[in-house]
Amino acid sequence: MRRLLFLNGIKAFEAAARTGSFAAAGHELNVSAAAISRMVHLLEERLGVALFERKANRLVTTPAGRAYQSGLTPIFDALASLTAQVTASASTRVLTVGVGPTFAMKWMIPHLAEFRKAEPDIEVRITTGGMAVPFADDWSCGIQLGDGEWPGLVAEPLFAADLMPVCTARLANGLKRPADLKGPSLIRVAHSPDDWPSWLKAAGVPRLTARGPEFQFYGQALQAASDGLGIAMGIRPYIDDDLAAGRLVAPFALSVPKGMRWYLVYRGFHAEQRDFAAFRRWIIRAATEPAMQRHNTSHSKVLR
Repeated sequence: MRRLLFLNGIKAFEAAARTGSFAAAGHELNVSAAAISRMVHLLEERLGVALFERKANRLVTTPAGRAYQSGLTPIFDALASLTAQVTASASTRVLTVGVGPTFAMKWMIPHLAEFRKAEPDIEVRITTGGMAVPFADDWSCGIQLGDGEWPGLVAEPLFAADLMPVCTARLANGLKRPADLKGPSLIRVAHSPDDWPSWLKAAGVPRLTARGPEFQFYGQALQAASDGLGIAMGIRPYIDDDLAAGRLVAPFALSVPKGMRWYLVYRGFHAEQRDFAAFRRWIIRAATEPAMQRHNTSHSKVLR
């Protein structure tokens, strides 16, 4: 007879060992960090084996804990994959992609028709929430800005996140050099206060301070720039299509790395699923295709 000890504790331990903290495991399992700690402690008592060494501000698995987790994670991945196969409707093939609101508006939605044309039987559902939202259980994948380190997840690089000021052609006509910029005309994004200082320092005008209108998201700031309100700090790939179409222009050639990249993030077992594999191939290919080439191809189709 198969004997299973305390499944909730086993699940809590696997999540904590994989993510590296009780807090991250609690986020994933929708319980508190204290609840994860209690379940892991109870599991250790029942097993009679220490699974973690509790050190200041971090968790370290013991040799027994590492051996246990290395066996458990593939089992949970296989269980999740099997559940997805069993519950999926034979007539509906759905991928859920988690992205920030601006990425959805400025890149994913405008390019989704390309994927639909290649894979008309796969439905893509886009869910938004921003960078602060943890990777959800029902996501097939996410597209996130970061350093490539998401514990327990696979992260593949897509786009560079270079910074470059953008504005209307009318405003750009009055800008010959970075020193021509005026603080009140520099549009800001609330969650990225370091963008303008980084670029201005690289441009040789570090004493200039951005004091223009502030918006919550990049998408709002770029719309304000399109409407002639000022100069926004653009970030790739948000600005690529607007630059290619001429809706915005870059008054200066200087671009500055943000210090992060855009990644396709997913759980390892999804790589074996046919529909996700098709989406992965498409977005990696689309990420390497220059925006001007996509714009010209699309424009030529309209003219035919």
